[in-house]
Amino acid sequence: MWLAGALLSFQVASHFANEVIDNSLLQLADSLARQVHVEDDKVVARYPEATHLLLDAPQDDQLLYAISGPDGQKILGNFSFPTSPEPRQTPGSEPAYRNLMQLPSPVRMVSVYYPLDKTGQGQTRWIHVEAARSLASRNHLSRQIMLTIALPLGGLLVVMSFLVWLGINRGLRPLNGLQRLVEKRTPQDQAPFELSHAPQELHALAKALTQLLSTTHESVARQRRFIADAAHQLRTPLAGLKSQTELAMRETEPEQLRARLHMVHTSATRSIHLVNQLLTLARSEPGTQSGMPRVKVDLARLIRDLTAESVPRALAAGMDLGCDTALTEAVIEGNSALLRELFVNLVENAIKYIPRGGNITVRLTEDDTRYVVEVEDSGSGIPDDDKPRVFERFYRREQTGNGCGLGMAIVKEIAERHGGSVTLLDAKPHGLIVHVELPKEQRRLPA
Repeated sequence: MWLAGALLSFQVASHFANEVIDNSLLQLADSLARQVHVEDDKVVARYPEATHLLLDAPQDDQLLYAISGPDGQKILGNFSFPTSPEPRQTPGSEPAYRNLMQLPSPVRMVSVYYPLDKTGQGQTRWIHVEAARSLASRNHLSRQIMLTIALPLGGLLVVMSFLVWLGINRGLRPLNGLQRLVEKRTPQDQAPFELSHAPQELHALAKALTQLLSTTHESVARQRRFIADAAHQLRTPLAGLKSQTELAMRETEPEQLRARLHMVHTSATRSIHLVNQLLTLARSEPGTQSGMPRVKVDLARLIRDLTAESVPRALAAGMDLGCDTALTEAVIEGNSALLRELFVNLVENAIKYIPRGGNITVRLTEDDTRYVVEVEDSGSGIPDDDKPRVFERFYRREQTGNGCGLGMAIVKEIAERHGGSVTLLDAKPHGLIVHVELPKEQRRLPA
């Protein structure tokens, strides 16, 4: 801005100095031209003696002039101006200004044609007046104008620079304080950042940082909890698998060895099921959806297909499995793999935990804003006190079967990731209804 201010001052000063000098030269040329007359068909210039003395007097800013008649001959003057290299000026054209730098003292000159009289053929005769003065006067005037402009402008720039420096320092002071708070913050500290006398924008930044740290802490806590749960749950089946393998290696009787290998196979199957459930739970947790594909999923078709696939297992367990829906299409936007896992867990849990001869019905309905999927069974149901605990990880009401206590936790996580909910209701006259609601409108899966 200092450089721009200096350049602006120089340009303004040069412009006005040129205007002043050019106007004075044009006025001088006009005055000289008015003194030229025609007497006895001769062009003469009559000046008072005082004017001659004034024009020709030696001075620092001496005036140079020359007057030429219609025939191009010099009538009067104290200097012979060189011919201009530019295209020749014609009579009647506008005054021409130029700088003569090849002289010992550079000058600024004007060249003007003035009408003198008309000839018998109606043609106009012209006189040519040239006047000049030293560029030193123009430069002196430029410096005076530039100083007049530059001094207040320079003072203004100094004051402005100081105010900018002061404002930036005051504005960045709270940001520096926030930087120190962040540097001193320990990973375990989740207290909000406290900033006093800070602008509103910085309070918003501090709030965003606090939310980010809280979200990061929750994500790390979830990962630690998952690792701890997985290690705890895998330790027992793997230890059992190792023990069964060691006992099988000691057996010499084929029948005993076959029985041990059957137990090893059962333990390995349970371990594989547990690992698969843990991986599904990890995929359905918050923070893992950004990389999961989201597509349009037809719930009606998905439920009909899953029910048909589960019929053989239901028949083998002595149960009646059916699908009840009047909807031909129920499209939502979500993750197809996770939604499939949700309903597979519900159907398999019903097959696994109700007695033989029971009935299972998968039902799909809708209202204005949501789709409702219900899996109803005719088992013994779940007491109201235990219903909230069913959704806890690794909670099992019964120790029979090969379950690991993750099925309903997975169902709850997946439903919530799709903006829905899951609740447990009592069936009439007895049994359990797992009630899942999923919104119709397309919404982004929570991060």
